[in-house]
Amino acid sequence: MCGTVSKEHQESRNLTMADSVVAEANNATDHLLSTVTKSLGGISVDDTAAGDMVEMVDTAAALSKMLDGLDGVPTQPPSLYFDLEGESLSRHGSISILQLHVLPSKRTYLVDVHTLQHTAFSTCGKNGRSLKEILECDGIPKVFFDVRNDSDALYSHFNISLAGVQDLQLMELATRTFSKRFVNGLSRCIERDVCLSVQELAAWKAVKDAGVKLFAPEYGGSYKVFAKRPLCDAIKLYCAQDVQILPRLWSHYSSRMSPAWTMKVHRASKERVALSQTANYNGKGPHKALAPPGWY
Repeated sequence: MCGTVSKEHQESRNLTMADSVVAEANNATDHLLSTVTKSLGGISVDDTAAGDMVEMVDTAAALSKMLDGLDGVPTQPPSLYFDLEGESLSRHGSISILQLHVLPSKRTYLVDVHTLQHTAFSTCGKNGRSLKEILECDGIPKVFFDVRNDSDALYSHFNISLAGVQDLQLMELATRTFSKRFVNGLSRCIERDVCLSVQELAAWKAVKDAGVKLFAPEYGGSYKVFAKRPLCDAIKLYCAQDVQILPRLWSHYSSRMSPAWTMKVHRASKERVALSQTANYNGKGPHKALAPPGWY
């Protein structure tokens, strides 16, 4: 009908807009890398390109090599910090990228789940251990920020039941000296608790803003950008930087938690994982902003 736009045409138009934004971002990559990425997440880096410090893992061989590098990593403080990106990240969407920052080696891996699919979790290193086994091992601490939707997606699409999770969102809540009724988002925690220098804060915001413009529909972007290959540098940086900051948040909150609150965080983290695996779990809505029952 005249005056109407088909769903297919609208999706095509959105993707065209997203492609245009990606092209613009790629054209500005050299400037972005030179002015923004010399310091990410408090990790001291050389003046090399960000691609040298962030590794895309998109083959079984690369994944096996990554897993070999995880052998024998310390558990205190935790060595493994995780995040996920995808389109409508949940049981109703998909996982495109699993980000892993390894604290001892200060390396960040972007595991290409979109390309590898189940191979991302079934491939083993030399010791016979897969990423799925690491994620499910209670004896290996794994740090997430608000694990709920990540857990939902991993469990629903790859039958992965997370264990050993330390949820930074709950750790922040546990250390507060004011109201604990509502949880904070990651950006607020970073801005308030990481104590970034002026340069680091400007770098973090620049990378975040560049990424948001690529995937946020309100800016002409599309979440499908996480599934486009090759992954553009602006999205690589966006995926990498927050997970690189997580160790600083962990250190800040851990030093301020009493033993009693540490146990409460441990129990509540397990409860979040269990809740995300239930049939009626809802990963969207204002209820997610509420603290666990009994915390306020």
